[in-house]
Amino acid sequence: MTRITMTTVNADEIALGIESFGDDGAPLVLLAGGTTMLSWPDALCEHLAAGGRRVVRYDLRDSGESTTTDPEAPAYTLRGLAADAAALADALGGRPAHLAGIGVGGMVAQVAVLEHPGAFSALTLVGTRAVAPGPADDDLPDHDQATMSRLFAHPMPDWADREAVAEFAAAGAEILGDDPVAARAIAARVWDRTPGTAPAVQLANQLGVVFSRLDCEPRWRERLPEIEVPTLVVHGRRDRFFPVGNGEAIAREIPGARLLVLEEAATAIPDAAAGEVAEAMLTLG
Repeated sequence: MTRITMTTVNADEIALGIESFGDDGAPLVLLAGGTTMLSWPDALCEHLAAGGRRVVRYDLRDSGESTTTDPEAPAYTLRGLAADAAALADALGGRPAHLAGIGVGGMVAQVAVLEHPGAFSALTLVGTRAVAPGPADDDLPDHDQATMSRLFAHPMPDWADREAVAEFAAAGAEILGDDPVAARAIAARVWDRTPGTAPAVQLANQLGVVFSRLDCEPRWRERLPEIEVPTLVVHGRRDRFFPVGNGEAIAREIPGARLLVLEEAATAIPDAAAGEVAEAMLTLG
């Protein structure tokens, strides 16, 4: 299996940090970060590549190796991030690509397939919902309030201290029901790739809070029935951030979508489930 080091690709004048797995000539699976590419576990990328796919995971803007401007006042919109996905598929020569998004990256992926249908042949949505950050629709379960209270009560770390940031991530993962050991290791890797220790930049990389300042209008949930590509919706049964009812709603509203509920998972894809998720993704094409 071919694996390249992380690099950047110019996609419509936006630099996007990427990492590729697999044969460059194989069908492309594009993994939109949530917000960094490391939201996608190595094990899943390797399973997909072993299944005969070229896998490219990438950082959203203001994270990792991608273009960083001002995370506190982003000059782009959710639709700009969706356009990045289509431009990246084009730049990689992989259109139409199988697009996958996790967390807030799943919001990017939904809009990308709606706005740029010719760029994508399949869609996978992991641990996400069909409305923008902010209040959920009345029929969708919102964040578990007890969990959120515990998260917000946890003091922010010294962002210049790699170990303190990793420990902060581990504590948050334990509250969310994810693996704290895995979260600590990923946070350290994210810290190593973050361009500086300014709190706003670290928050964009570690917590994706740039999305709270992003223009996500107009709504797209009502357009989900327009999606025509094969779609897989993956959601953790124990997800307290975007409870599983959000994934169930997406699967109902996209025609023919398959729902895969990971009974032992919360917000992250555990390595133990990587093979199952990869197998389900490979069946889409």
